[in-house]
Amino acid sequence: MFIRLHREGFAILTAVGLFLLLLNIALRVAGSAYFWPVLALSLIVYGFFVQFFRNPVRTLERADNRLVYAPADGRICAIEEVIETEYFGEKRLQVSIFMSPLNVHVNRNPVGGVVRYFRYHPGKYLVAWHPKSSTENEHTTVVYDTGEHQILMRQIAGAVARRIKWYVTEGQTVRQGDDMGFIKFGSRVDLFLPLNARLNITMDQTVRGNRDIIAYLPE
Repeated sequence: MFIRLHREGFAILTAVGLFLLLLNIALRVAGSAYFWPVLALSLIVYGFFVQFFRNPVRTLERADNRLVYAPADGRICAIEEVIETEYFGEKRLQVSIFMSPLNVHVNRNPVGGVVRYFRYHPGKYLVAWHPKSSTENEHTTVVYDTGEHQILMRQIAGAVARRIKWYVTEGQTVRQGDDMGFIKFGSRVDLFLPLNARLNITMDQTVRGNRDIIAYLPE
């Protein structure tokens, strides 16, 4: 079966593949008794990297800015009302998705519209479920303006993930469901929604980007 890979993985997959290839060639030439075990382990390791950088095609079944689609694959790890201080300065409904190293790590636009605000914040690398990781870890903040509502999304690096990539800029008009970024090796994505948004998820639910609807926005 063909596996579509994300561009962020090309350099890493090439480097890892060459290293493992040269290692196994060296062991084979030397006639080492470790050749077969190392070969088997190499295939497992390379398979892990390939599955991590997979990028399945996920076209939206229905594009509609009243629907907030999951921006990432993972598990719902937080649903709570909080004061969002960076942009809104008011109470918002926060929904957080934890992405393990086994999840697809592509991040997608949960809605379409204009990017009204974007900031990158360097920071710490606390575990993704730590209460302060949303503000103290390395993260980005993106605010989407649909014309009727503003939705804030954060990409948050975790203890293992130390590289956030993004493909949006302030003032850009983006389409719902298109790729907006990538976080390498485990992470978290937060959404800050209007308080009157109607949630369509529950705690610990597994969601998929561009497939599951997180919430319905009021007209």
